Amino acid sequence: MPIKYLHTMVRVKDLDKSKAFYELLGLQERRRIDNEGGRFTLVFMCPPGQADGHADVELTYNWDGDDALPDDSRHFGHLAYTVDNIYETCKLLQDNGIVINRPPRDGHMAFVRSPDNVSVELLQEGDALAPAEPWASMENTGHW
Repeated sequence: MPIKYLHTMVRVKDLDKSKAFYELLGLQERRRIDNEGGRFTLVFMCPPGQADGHADVELTYNWDGDDALPDDSRHFGHLAYTVDNIYETCKLLQDNGIVINRPPRDGHMAFVRSPDNVSVELLQEGDALAPAEPWASMENTGHW
């Protein structure tokens, strides 16, 4: 039986703040489900042009809070996305208060964290860009 990837679910503490983070990465809201009986909201975010539901991040927000949500999501691993220009993407994120945990010193790979501490890997589409400042000499911050 063939299978296909559908989505990755992450629990979020602040839906608006988390949605804004993923929008900075370039994702857009594809679908939203508000479940009054279960008291939760699901927001499906996808890259532009991929609204077929096969590359989604499902943001799960529990209306009454989520005490079970750990402070460190290292058990999860990470989400990964390619970007057209890793330096421009990291600059946009940094300008919006996002810490670049692993800078793209090599012009190829960076890591950031969402407001809910989910690790997100950013990879340069195609060949790595030439090393450039300030990224080339920037140290790692925290863990990724």
